Amino acid sequence: MKKMWNKIVMILFTMTLLAIFTVGCSKKEDGTKSTDANSNQTNEKKEETGAGEEVKEKATKEKTIVTVYTGRDSAVLEYIEPLFEEAHPEYDVEFLNMGAQEILERVRGEKENPQGDFWWGGTQAAFEIATAEDLLEVYRPSFADSFPEEYKDAQDRWYGEILLPEVIMYNTDMLTGEDVPKDWEDLLDAKYKDQILIRNVLPSGTMRTIYSCMIVKEDAANPEKGYEWLRKLDANTKEYTQDPTNLYLKMTRQEGSLSLWNLQDIMIQKMTNNQPFGYVMPESGAPILVDAVAIVKGAKNLEGAKAFYEFIFNDKIRLDLAENMFQIPAQANIPKEQLPQWIQDLDLKAMEVNWQVIAEKEMEWMTYWDENIKGKN
Repeated sequence: MKKMWNKIVMILFTMTLLAIFTVGCSKKEDGTKSTDANSNQTNEKKEETGAGEEVKEKATKEKTIVTVYTGRDSAVLEYIEPLFEEAHPEYDVEFLNMGAQEILERVRGEKENPQGDFWWGGTQAAFEIATAEDLLEVYRPSFADSFPEEYKDAQDRWYGEILLPEVIMYNTDMLTGEDVPKDWEDLLDAKYKDQILIRNVLPSGTMRTIYSCMIVKEDAANPEKGYEWLRKLDANTKEYTQDPTNLYLKMTRQEGSLSLWNLQDIMIQKMTNNQPFGYVMPESGAPILVDAVAIVKGAKNLEGAKAFYEFIFNDKIRLDLAENMFQIPAQANIPKEQLPQWIQDLDLKAMEVNWQVIAEKEMEWMTYWDENIKGKN
């Protein structure tokens, strides 16, 4: 009886251990399944996230970059960029800001492997040189017929965007009334010694053109007369600043009271940035530059360049830039009454200039100035 009882106890004990083992294994399996499920969910989330990143990356890659070499003021670039990218979501515009002469040299240096697509802003002389060197793409834009012949290339390699009167700039906190010069010759007066600040000339299309116009004004056939004028101006010049930003900063700090610069940038600094700047339209006339645009020959993104070209000449864009960025449109098809009041009231007196001579001689003249006149008087 005792043996039988012991046998029953052993059987029950064994069954209990078996039950415990079985339950433990079941729980372990459930736990494993739960972990696997979480792992699957996590992987699914990772896959979803990865897919999202892949879509985002793909969308970014699908945007084609339009590379624009430009001398435009940063305020103009900040205005145009979001509008263009909204109108053309397939493109991402990238601006490389530099002086007009620097753009010419860069486009020239990249002739065999162009890195830029569009050249936005530069003097007529610079574009004539680029045309002669076959650096510009032939493209006839939709608005071609709205331009006077003198504001575009006959073979559609460049078109003028805006007109830039070159004027005398002064600090209104420092000069008033009779102290303000009235004409170019007044700048040579000894009373303005160390009062004139000049944006570094060679990298600047604006300054190269102003100086070349002064030589033409004196006597294009005998540049020595113009060189003598520039020597006298150099004698009154306190400093040649690195770039326009430094020019504005030093003028505001009253390190100088006078400069030679373009009307548009003076107006932007005065009206938009509240700088104490004024301008004089010289009595003998102001050189009026045709500030142009073009597509770089061999542009990698030719279609994007064309889209940008057409966009910036949109009628609304032209009028907005005239009103808010003080640009004078080169087109002849905009009715005067639609132009902002400041343009309608502008007493613009143009200096007679032979632009062909400047295009041919500018490099020679400016090299001579840099080597023989700058800082030597």
